[in-house]
Amino acid sequence: MEFFLCVVGMVMFIEGFPYAAFPNRMKSWLERILELPPRTLRGLGLIMMLAGLLTVWAGRMFD
Repeated sequence: MEFFLCVVGMVMFIEGFPYAAFPNRMKSWLERILELPPRTLRGLGLIMMLAGLLTVWAGRMFD
């Protein structure tokens, strides 16, 4: 559980950093995201999920 909480905390830090460091740029990016078609967003989401799984797999494999 300790490791899980550490990972969740790091994800929250990484996700929050751009909003704290570049708030105006993030607003601009969010406006652009709203213009994307759902199919594109779905594809990007699936790619990010796959990249996350591969990262976890690599971390577990080479640990």
